[in-house]
Amino acid sequence: MRIEDVSAQVFRTTTRRHADSAGHAHPGPAHQVQMAMLTITADTGDKGYAFCPPELVRPYLLEKFVRKVLIGEDPRDRERLWQDLAHWQRGSAAQLTDRTLAIVDCALWDLAGRSLNQPVHKLIGAYRDKVPAYGSIMCGDEIEGGLATPDDYGRFCEKLVARGYKGIKLHTWMPPVSWAPDVKMDLKACAAAREAVGPDIHLMIDAFHWYSRTEALELGRGLEKLGFAWIEEPLDEQSMSTYAWLTKNLDIPVLGPESAAGKHFTRAEWIKAEACDILRTGVHDVGGITPALKSMRLAESFGMNCEVHGNGVENLIVTAVSKNCRWYERGLLHPFLEYDDGFDYLSQLGDPMDADGFVHLSDRPGLGLDINFDFIAENLVA
Repeated sequence: MRIEDVSAQVFRTTTRRHADSAGHAHPGPAHQVQMAMLTITADTGDKGYAFCPPELVRPYLLEKFVRKVLIGEDPRDRERLWQDLAHWQRGSAAQLTDRTLAIVDCALWDLAGRSLNQPVHKLIGAYRDKVPAYGSIMCGDEIEGGLATPDDYGRFCEKLVARGYKGIKLHTWMPPVSWAPDVKMDLKACAAAREAVGPDIHLMIDAFHWYSRTEALELGRGLEKLGFAWIEEPLDEQSMSTYAWLTKNLDIPVLGPESAAGKHFTRAEWIKAEACDILRTGVHDVGGITPALKSMRLAESFGMNCEVHGNGVENLIVTAVSKNCRWYERGLLHPFLEYDDGFDYLSQLGDPMDADGFVHLSDRPGLGLDINFDFIAENLVA
């Protein structure tokens, strides 16, 4: 089996998600955006697919780097192909990012599963076929009835518990919200959530990413009183020493790193520096399923849990093949959006959740996506 083609199709899809000036998602009117589908084709006719923003698979990247590494090679040699791409990042003038590596790696895994008619989580070696999900709430906003007040968070958390979630993560207010950030308002939202759901629902927080040490400490100590399960990214992750200081001074588990560059290598340094109590990885943060698994096994070797950042079938698979991961992050969620509506380019949702809060792994081959190829063909961007 040899790779004979690597291509990307850009198409239009409709969404009600809008990004603010800091990149955080909020609800709004329906509008069209562009999405890309990367396709890797083998000489057997088997294909693998992965979705991403068009910028990650723009023609220059495919021609300059990806095709040069992949064309003519055995697509089953995922580790070698990933290593070859990763080694080329140094000479790419920072254009070949971990995000692009992740999309290529996911498409290779999808090709492997489809060619063998097997789900990827079974190829890797599944630990479970369903994973408990926590509802990951969007960042706070200034929308009336949305997520503008602590009481809004409380009411929404009640709805999420009724939907079946046994865990909920709050993203609190951040710029460009006019008055944010504010530790005391964060704690008021967390207190409202705790009062709304009671003591048995697991609560977490992902707060403003650039608090000072003293602000993060104040937030963490307030969360300890509320019985929160972890605190996530309250400081700039470029300063690992600051996280080591915070971890030492708090009883609540500190989770990280999420956005810090450096793949599994950086995560090893965080463990060594005792800068986190729970490790963090994510398929799109570290460069694919392949390095995400390295992070997961690394944490397991130190007796640590490793939680996976973000939704999507790729991240769901990593949670399903790992014993030391408690949750699947499902979202982002908002009172004015219905997550279960899914995407118009998929014939069905990739991460359906039952009434008890479990997301079930698909038995479809590959990553498990039921792609609406007709929709994509009808909405191609010339």
